[in-house]
Amino acid sequence: MKTKRIICTVTNDLNYDQRMIRICTSLAGAGYDVTLVGFERKNSKPLIDRPFKQKRLPIIAEQGKLLYIHYWINLFFYLLFTKADVLCAIDLDTILPVYYASRLKRVKRVYDAHEIFTDLKEVISRPRIHKMWTWIGNHTVPHFTTGYTIGDCYADEFRKRYNVNYGIVRNATILKPLQIPEKPERFILYQGWVNVGRCFEQLIPAMKFVETKLIVCGSGNFYEQALALTKEHGVEDKIIFKGYVPPSMLSDYTIKSYIGITLFEETSLSNRLSLANRFFDYMHYGIPQLCNKYPEYEKINGQFEVATLVDTLTPENIAAALNRLLDDEDYYKNLQQNCLKAREKYCWQEEEKRLLAIYEQLFSEQ
Repeated sequence: MKTKRIICTVTNDLNYDQRMIRICTSLAGAGYDVTLVGFERKNSKPLIDRPFKQKRLPIIAEQGKLLYIHYWINLFFYLLFTKADVLCAIDLDTILPVYYASRLKRVKRVYDAHEIFTDLKEVISRPRIHKMWTWIGNHTVPHFTTGYTIGDCYADEFRKRYNVNYGIVRNATILKPLQIPEKPERFILYQGWVNVGRCFEQLIPAMKFVETKLIVCGSGNFYEQALALTKEHGVEDKIIFKGYVPPSMLSDYTIKSYIGITLFEETSLSNRLSLANRFFDYMHYGIPQLCNKYPEYEKINGQFEVATLVDTLTPENIAAALNRLLDDEDYYKNLQQNCLKAREKYCWQEEEKRLLAIYEQLFSEQ
């Protein structure tokens, strides 16, 4: 039988996209010929060898409209003239070239929705930009009848908006043997994008009332503001910004951390209905965490209490929750033991089965 070729498209430089690395690795392991396509920035590091193909396309701008326009054009022609049986768009920011190339080539298409793109804070806060992405979503998503997303809440929202029924493939971490080390330095860890809407305006001042360090692994569009806020609140001695950290180094920080942070502002529906990668990363390393009291996290926490859920995000509430995790040893150990149980259920080995079933069903259709 001819090997089926799948091309997945993203708007990053590939090395740090852990969800897509997992997905493409699983598809390649199942016998598919997989290519992950992104773009190359001026400071992009060499590609890390993976069990699937990788392709970076050139861009002439690294942000703004020019980035999208140039990348979309390059991506469209790459997809049009590259052999493939399925084109997969990851979120709305690559869906237009995937949609038109798949129509012209008459090949199957898949939508992999990591977020509700039209409801990101940086989109809804700019009316013209919001109008553009809303049009793109309405114009394309209903024509992607095969797709998957990261949780039930997102799937329900896509069903309401676009009349599509998408499967669930959570961002769960790969289950590996774990030995929790001694932790003489009980530091708090934030890992992920340092972006608008990630509650740094509340977390940073909260650290004035918490007697330990916060390590921030990641960068993004709020990075400089976060540095400024740290100085403004006089907590430079408590908050350490590491910038981008490669996955191999990030795992070392994670297993040594004492508490994890998963916080999103409610101003974005995409945030409120989210189920973040880091939520599972902390769980898999036996790290109790501070998390929003949002539907997906409540659902999992109702089965396995792995996190302290905060309803109202103020510096005082955040500090109180962190201090409870630091001071109440019995409470902390209970959450830690629940993490060890939950990771057996919420792991990539289980989510991979759902992913492969979706593609098997797609290729079985004539």
